[in-house]
Amino acid sequence: MRELLRLPVGEPVDLSAYGASSILPGAPADKSAGVAATAATAPALAGLQERLYAASTAGDHRRLLLVLQGMDTSGKGGTVKHVIGFLNPSGCRIRAFKAPTEEERGHPFLWRVERALPSAGEIGIFDRSHYEDVLIARVRDFAPREEIERRYEEINRFEASLVDDGVTVVKVFLHLSYEEQRARLLERLDNPDKHWKFNPGDIEDRALWPAYRRAYEIAMERCASDGAPWYVVPADRKWYRNWAIGTLLREHLEELDPRYPKADFDVAECRRTLLAS
Repeated sequence: MRELLRLPVGEPVDLSAYGASSILPGAPADKSAGVAATAATAPALAGLQERLYAASTAGDHRRLLLVLQGMDTSGKGGTVKHVIGFLNPSGCRIRAFKAPTEEERGHPFLWRVERALPSAGEIGIFDRSHYEDVLIARVRDFAPREEIERRYEEINRFEASLVDDGVTVVKVFLHLSYEEQRARLLERLDNPDKHWKFNPGDIEDRALWPAYRRAYEIAMERCASDGAPWYVVPADRKWYRNWAIGTLLREHLEELDPRYPKADFDVAECRRTLLAS
């Protein structure tokens, strides 16, 4: 899946060339098969996560960071619920980035991100991330253009430092269509139980869709590397989104191949002592 979904590094990005629902790279035969395949991935993900955490107790400092970006309603929260939900929460560090607080605005933009990074053996999940500072800041003119240009370079240096420090960085763009976003927003409006998830500003942001799409294209073009590439996941079909991201996580964890540490004590002697107690 990594090869099928990964954006080429160093090439221009045109999101109109990628399907949000009609083209589903590597997909199972249908929704039913996709849901079953996602569920079948759960034991492997949980086992790999346990091995990663166990390895950290013996000094393995590796960890994984999943960055989720996408338009409103693209499924960032849904991914956390339906994919990360397979994992042991004690080994996960989930952070949803919203508008900066007054304290956060008093620091460089990466300050709050650095504080949310996973520790050794953990899987970190960012629901939005440091990319908001070159996305909404660009579209809404929240920062001078010269400052935004500097931020791309800061992000590249930051992510390179993470990779050098043993972090596997998995950056996912949830590619949602304009039409599907309308349907999902209408679903929230039509269901009183989902009004809390609706923000009238989401309608205003739809008018800026072309500007947001271009901001994403620039960010993915400027901030992609072999060590921290971008993956474009079609997000109109939730079952495919869940299956694709679960598969991406499994592939990256399998490549890490974390191992349970060997006992640093006499197992046989401990067993004899325990049986005699």
